[in-house]
Amino acid sequence: MGGEKRRMNLILAIVAIAQLMDILDMAIVNVALPSISRQFQLVNPSALQWVVSAYTLAYGGFLLLGGKAADFIGRKRTFLAGSIVFVLASFATGIAQSASMINIARAFQGLGAAFMSPAALSIVLTTFTEKKERNRALGLWGAIGAGGAAVGLLIGGVLTQYLGWRWNFFINVPIGLAIILLAWRYIPGSKPEANDRKRLDLPGALLATIGLVLLVFGLTGVPAYGWGSARTLASLISGLVVLMTFVMVESRASEPLVPFRIFQVRNVGGANLVNLLVVIGMSAVFFFLTLFLQNAMGLAPLATGVRFLPMAGVIGISAGLASRLVMRTGYKLPMIAGPFIAAIGLLLFAQVRSGGTYWKMVASGIFVAAFGIGLSYVSTMIAATNEVPGKLSGLASGLLNSTQQIGMALGVAILSTVASSAAGSSLVLNGASARIAAEAQIAGYREAFLVGAGVMAAAAILALAVIRQRKGEKVVFNPNAGFGISREETDPSS
Repeated sequence: MGGEKRRMNLILAIVAIAQLMDILDMAIVNVALPSISRQFQLVNPSALQWVVSAYTLAYGGFLLLGGKAADFIGRKRTFLAGSIVFVLASFATGIAQSASMINIARAFQGLGAAFMSPAALSIVLTTFTEKKERNRALGLWGAIGAGGAAVGLLIGGVLTQYLGWRWNFFINVPIGLAIILLAWRYIPGSKPEANDRKRLDLPGALLATIGLVLLVFGLTGVPAYGWGSARTLASLISGLVVLMTFVMVESRASEPLVPFRIFQVRNVGGANLVNLLVVIGMSAVFFFLTLFLQNAMGLAPLATGVRFLPMAGVIGISAGLASRLVMRTGYKLPMIAGPFIAAIGLLLFAQVRSGGTYWKMVASGIFVAAFGIGLSYVSTMIAATNEVPGKLSGLASGLLNSTQQIGMALGVAILSTVASSAAGSSLVLNGASARIAAEAQIAGYREAFLVGAGVMAAAAILALAVIRQRKGEKVVFNPNAGFGISREETDPSS
């Protein structure tokens, strides 16, 4: 028994480190952007943003295909293939000699992560079959997802300040190679869940991927081009048309990429919508708080990363608490409380001013927002995968990860537009001196935090309205059916 438990914990460690590497790569690059901008003379912010957006586009656009691949060709094979692509692309990014080469390599990093991440979560869901151990594993997984960005900012600050920006990508090579070797040795092989591999819905996969890429492409360009530009409208409209075509094709496919029956599993759709809103609100924390600390407070990359370190610790504590709370009360209560608490944290950030200190203006918001984010991540993840059959576990995790990436792209796009508009209005009213321009920039950050708080509050309201859980229901686990519900009472409650 002890040996089996050690084997399971080793598997969890392997895939958790891989997931942490994926999450870190979305955040670690942020503190390196000024150095990359100087080396390749990327004066235009719209050009610089593609260092981040290329990764997000590929990651969000290919996640559904990655999740389905885990079901069709096996979780271990999909995980190893994605890891190999990620490591090679990380090395290519590190040796890049032009901005275009960086963007292309970053896109391949995102592609590799899109196959690694859903396969890794599916491995967790099928490895841990005892309810307490599975919730502990999912609690760790949620902490990695929510806290990885904060850790990434710290690591990125250290690497950029002392070794140079290229090491933000080179660091993935030895870690990734170790993950590949350990996964090859210790993760058991899995047979494809589908009965016939030849029936993989390639038309559906192509349509879903293209539609998501077009939507994310349009959203990531909003800060530079605006909502009404031909580029933005063409991308968004084209993406919607392709996705509507995808729905038509899937409804007629014998082996669809997204079997719509998965949405008959209670709360799958609602949990993904709540997750989308939470990530949109969370993007205000990492994106704009990083800008405030560096641009308004004048902190160096390493100092900025250190200021985010408490967030990772609080999220870890909160995620652990959430996994235990779910077993006691069910997932609805923390799904409501988490976004509501995070909204309070964002309201605290909305009080930032020039001339203040970290402890007076930022620290309290970090602790409060981090606690709410940890509660939200774990409870939403369990609700989104609850009662999903094993053969659809890869798809369920792919859907959840897709909403996270799309939510991040949507959040940065919307909130950047809000911040730019607020800053522009402040300049019109107060003039354009250097001091006034700096104050206008901070006013934009405040507006973004306020909107982010509103989005978080909307997530809490949505969870209250759409997540179904009867009074007395608790999460239990059946080895043959996965997570299920234990009803102590039958009286319904909202």
